[in-house]
Amino acid sequence: MTDELKGKLKNAFSDMIVYKDLKKSNFFSTCNLPSFMRDYLLRKFQNLDYEYDMESIKNFIKKYLPQKDEWDTIKDRLIFDYESIKLLTQIKADIDINSGTITFTLPKFNLKKSETTIKSDVWERVRDKLTTGSEVWGVVELKYVNEIVGKKERGLIALKSFISFCPYNESDLDQYKDLREYFNIDEWIDIILGAIDYNPDGYEDQINKLTMIKRLLPFVEKRINIMELAPKGTGKSYLFGRLSRFTYLLSGGKISRSNLFYNKSKSLEGLIFHYDFLGIDEIQTITCDDVGDMRSVLKTYMEEGAYRGDKWSGSAAAGVVLLGNVDESEMSAKGKLFDKLPTLFKESALLDRFHGFIEGWLIPRMDEDLKMTGIALNTEYFTHILHKLRDDVSYRMIIDELIVVPAKADTRDTEAVKRLATGFLKLLFPHVRRSEQISEKDFKKYCLDPAVSMRGIILTQLGYIDTEFRDKKMPKFKVKVEK
Repeated sequence: MTDELKGKLKNAFSDMIVYKDLKKSNFFSTCNLPSFMRDYLLRKFQNLDYEYDMESIKNFIKKYLPQKDEWDTIKDRLIFDYESIKLLTQIKADIDINSGTITFTLPKFNLKKSETTIKSDVWERVRDKLTTGSEVWGVVELKYVNEIVGKKERGLIALKSFISFCPYNESDLDQYKDLREYFNIDEWIDIILGAIDYNPDGYEDQINKLTMIKRLLPFVEKRINIMELAPKGTGKSYLFGRLSRFTYLLSGGKISRSNLFYNKSKSLEGLIFHYDFLGIDEIQTITCDDVGDMRSVLKTYMEEGAYRGDKWSGSAAAGVVLLGNVDESEMSAKGKLFDKLPTLFKESALLDRFHGFIEGWLIPRMDEDLKMTGIALNTEYFTHILHKLRDDVSYRMIIDELIVVPAKADTRDTEAVKRLATGFLKLLFPHVRRSEQISEKDFKKYCLDPAVSMRGIILTQLGYIDTEFRDKKMPKFKVKVEK
């Protein structure tokens, strides 16, 4: 990143800049802190020169961000020392329809709703903050209380107060869009990479950079389903699993309908209803008890964003992201990549629901030169903006206006290209509010062509496993030219 760009970045985003030195601040990883929490702390403790007191940060972590194995000590202090304890963590409120009682869970510490309570006076103060999402981050204040339940006295952990962890407001989104106009496309690409902890100077060319940015598509656009196969060590798990508080990454193993969609015995919605996307890593190891049933459920959800079953139905906006490793000898979009998939995903009707494929082998293996060192956008701020952009339908309206769809184009191909192009527009040209604000050349190069290429790889791979797709070609999409 040039000195000129650093100066422009400081002037434009002065309040949202942190100094990242990921070569030296590795202690954050030992604390098991995700990127968004790390940058929140750096911003909280930095001075005007982007310097920060590491001792103060360590003390804050020790006081407010204890590890899971410290939970027994916390319970001891609550119950036997009568302390009120504050933690910065995730919390999920639960309202029982039958009894009207209000409880909560703390997922990090496996604190169950049967062990908690929220008194009515406290609920009146915090209800607006705790009903904004399924799991909310914030500072929870806990205390131990005794309650009469039926005829028995029970000890419960009560919520005493809650301060929402939401450093940004709605006005930030419009400001973000406006500030994009101060940078050219090459500068903006580098800014995005810095925001997600990668040093733009560590990449050989723009192709590598843009391939990395493709990973952000499900962060910014609803219900984008993508697949990536990449060599080990390219940062898939880190980016999809630890960058944002709005996402969730499963790492291999067994998956089930109850875990992903709906748990009938507990009457609980599954993971797909709580996050911007559900990532499934190490896909080669994925198993399930009933392959046919899981395929059916996934196909319906990936096509419609809906779940129907177990006498319950619901809709969600989360995308599905499949991640796996590929050997160096197989790194080609024309190779038989789907051979690496587990039995569950080896069905053309299911794979056709994926909008695009990321050629992960174009992303360099992580090394010290790729770790961001210098000023960059705060990761928490950036991922918050991406989350808010998901609700902005104006970009899709621009896409519908700009893309000329040829006659008889397959609907799935068309929808895939439009969704991917919408994501690219939001990521790379967020300042565009009308179609005439982006040139035909830029739109084609950075939005349409990569979208067509990503969907084209899916079609090529489908042709290897199903004769129905063998001779199928991508529609010839064009850009509408103003006359």
